[in-house]
Amino acid sequence: MNAEIIAVGTELLLGQIVNTNARFLSRQLADLGINVFYHTVVGDNPDRLKSAMEIARERANLIIFTGGLGPTKDDLTKDTIAGQLGKQLVLDEEAMRSIELYFEKTNRVMTKNNRKQALVIEGSTVLKNEHGMAPGMFLTAADNKFMLLPGPPSEMEPMFLKYGQPALEGMTGKQSKIESRVLRFFGIGEAALESEIEDLIDQQSNPTIAPLAGDGEVTLRLTARDDSKDTAQALIDKVEAEIMDRVGEYFYGYDETSLMIELSKLLRNKNLTLSAAESLTGGMFQQELTSISGASSLFKGGLVCYSNEAKIGLVKVNPETIEKYGAVSGECAEELAMNAAALTNSDIGISFTGVAGPDSLEGHPPGTVFIGLLVKGQPVHSEKLSLSGSRTDIRKRAVKFGCQIIINRLSGTRKQ
Repeated sequence: MNAEIIAVGTELLLGQIVNTNARFLSRQLADLGINVFYHTVVGDNPDRLKSAMEIARERANLIIFTGGLGPTKDDLTKDTIAGQLGKQLVLDEEAMRSIELYFEKTNRVMTKNNRKQALVIEGSTVLKNEHGMAPGMFLTAADNKFMLLPGPPSEMEPMFLKYGQPALEGMTGKQSKIESRVLRFFGIGEAALESEIEDLIDQQSNPTIAPLAGDGEVTLRLTARDDSKDTAQALIDKVEAEIMDRVGEYFYGYDETSLMIELSKLLRNKNLTLSAAESLTGGMFQQELTSISGASSLFKGGLVCYSNEAKIGLVKVNPETIEKYGAVSGECAEELAMNAAALTNSDIGISFTGVAGPDSLEGHPPGTVFIGLLVKGQPVHSEKLSLSGSRTDIRKRAVKFGCQIIINRLSGTRKQ
């Protein structure tokens, strides 16, 4: 079973919103064993939508549309599809009553064009919208199956999970179980990681290996199919073991975790507290850490010391250190880390100083980063990094390297 996802909306083409629906649906369809070979985005234009639909009918068994089911004139998805299939739009009484109740509850006057949202393609299975007004639809015509879903993710996602997914289950003709596992790596580039496991990727069949890079990280999604869930898991275990033998030193977690989440788990397990002094990153490390529930038991506090005056006045860095070595130096990073821990009585102090760019600073090129680390009972240490990318990329990656450096120190490993 091959699928194509067609997102309808001029706002997508203008870049006003991001097409997160395609990503969500692709993940869900993969778990159902349905291949997604094409993503299409088309504006609010009936002729272009007709063309996109006809192309999709030639190359996909299942076509899923998102968007264009609302009450306004530019909401033309179901009108266009109905016309192409030679079908009429009919009023769904249950959907109409649901829309009327919405306006009654909100004490608003329902305009006539809202009646349009209760129209559905004749012969379709109606998918209830329990988080909005426009219902979805599922129907078969000739050799294709069509699913129409609303555009807002807050409506589309719960509708698909509750009504769309059950409608699609079993369409592949297989009852095999599909199991997936995501392996997360940091400190190695996508090209380097792929070269290490290139033969495994080339010979993949079941499980499949899907690499993905983003925000300085690399993930591998392993997916296996079998009649038995346990057997599918065992297939993944075997491939994972082979991958770990080659690049396991860069692995840090599974599925939807992050370096900061893994760091917080480690701190909690070891009953350790942490503080931070941030120049280069401007508080990003502290912000990310405190976004995790329960961080108050781990994080004592921190300082943002962007200027040299703040480093000296707030974090008590010796002025001679900055005069002799500069603010962008391992020596400064180490003092920042030591003093951050001392000022907050924390077990661990971490610091970030460097050059985010675009200009050089103190003779250092953009991307030069020093991370200082003090762990109670151990000598203070600093790491020098040479990072690439925009100001934001450099700062984000510095925070991730900071997490990794602490994890490595606490777990007794050293990789960079």
